[in-house]
Amino acid sequence: MTDHERRIEMYPLRRRVLEVAHAERITPRMVRLHLAGPDLEGMRSDHFADHVKLWFPNEEGGHVLPVVEDDRCLNFRDPGVVYRDYTVRALHEDRLVIDFVAHDHGPAGRWAQAARPGDRIGVLGPRGTAWITGDFDYHVLLVDETALPAAARYIEELPSDARVFAFLEVADAAEEQKLDAPAGARITWLHRGDAQPGSTDLLLEAFRALELPQGDGFVYAAGEADTLKPIRRLLKERGFVRNATCEVDGYWRRGTTNLDHHQEEDD
Repeated sequence: MTDHERRIEMYPLRRRVLEVAHAERITPRMVRLHLAGPDLEGMRSDHFADHVKLWFPNEEGGHVLPVVEDDRCLNFRDPGVVYRDYTVRALHEDRLVIDFVAHDHGPAGRWAQAARPGDRIGVLGPRGTAWITGDFDYHVLLVDETALPAAARYIEELPSDARVFAFLEVADAAEEQKLDAPAGARITWLHRGDAQPGSTDLLLEAFRALELPQGDGFVYAAGEADTLKPIRRLLKERGFVRNATCEVDGYWRRGTTNLDHHQEEDD
């Protein structure tokens, strides 16, 4: 087995204010925004799970933007601040692409659905990037729609001959996206139907049923934090090692606003 380890590179923290250049509804429940502007210059995103903090208008109609000095944000806790973490779906020379799950129960989802060209948004980050060293013989992805942008980027950046087993949980067939996947990739869309997001064992059961190939594999699992706990245990049982041959990231938790996904979770 090849040795693997997690490495981290930090970037200088910079405040950016970008504008919506283009908005599109890519599925009934997913909005893609293309953000652009002079502040985009110098932004880096080198890894599929890199994320930014987006600063949204608040419920009172104000819009507090990040203030950065000496590589620190000074106003994270100021009144009226509304920010959320979002994965960088793509970064091009002239635009930053972010995918949003469209919903009405928070300021971020409502803003994304109503966004029009010219609307401004504050952007902080990416603060840095983390990656696992070495090559893998196969790749397994277990994600719900909140982590679908990261998984899609992962799949699209793999070599054309990569072996991929991707299990992607969405509401229904209308939420399936066309992915530029390697020819041998096995993409399985899991439909939860009328079940609430974060309430099913679809990803766990898909991974339990998967016969793993021979060789050195990597697993990326992300989505609702509590549904990932049994997946963590199963990963350990199957010999995967956190931050070496697997990454597990709780993007959100039912009933929790603005979950800190950097916080280590118990198995």
